[in-house]
Parts: sequence; C-alpha cells; structure tokens
Amino acid sequence: MTELDVVRALSALAQHSRLQIFRQLVVAGNTGMTPTQISAALGLPGTGLSFHLKELANAGLITQERDGRNLIYRAAFGPMNEVLRFLTVNCCEGQSCELTEVSASCENC
Repeated sequence: MTELDVVRALSALAQHSRLQIFRQLVVAGNTGMTPTQISAALGLPGTGLSFHLKELANAGLITQERDGRNLIYRAAFGPMNEVLRFLTVNCCEGQSCELTEVSASCENC
C-alpha cells in the first residue's frame, strides 16, 4: 500500500456520511447491504448515497457486487487492514507491541 492509497482512504473516511456508511458495512460483514438497506439504516437520502458509495469504492474501502437486480456493498477489510498496518508499521520502535487491558470498567461495552 502506497502513501497515496492511504491518503485516498483516509480522505474518503474523513466525511461524516461516508464514515457512517463504512461502519454500517463493517457491522453487516460478509452479508453486505443494498443501497436501500443502507439508506434506511442511516437515514441518508438515496440521491447523496450513490455519491458516497462511489467515493468509498474509489478509495478501495468497499466492494460492490451485482446480485440479480440488486447491488450489494461490503466493507473491504483487507485494504482497511493495510491502511492500519501502514499507519502503525513503525510503532513501539520496531518492537512487538502488546495491548494492555483498560483498567476502567465500561458498563456498555
């Protein structure tokens, strides 16, 4: 993944509606969602939704598949993981990083 790819992905996610769409598709997992389902779940008008879906697809963050008359959109986990890898490649001075548990309790987690 190049720096340009990462900038493109982060730019696509740096917009409220597109971030919501991506997160909704992450929740949907491999099942994916149609534009109608996304629109209903997020309360986004269909007119702007296609623009946002196109931007996310151009950034490589979502995939589109035709199923009969429907388009199914899914989060592209591989490219998103590559973005995260790119951002953290030199963390911890190149040493293996260990996650530490959060000591504060979370009632809603």
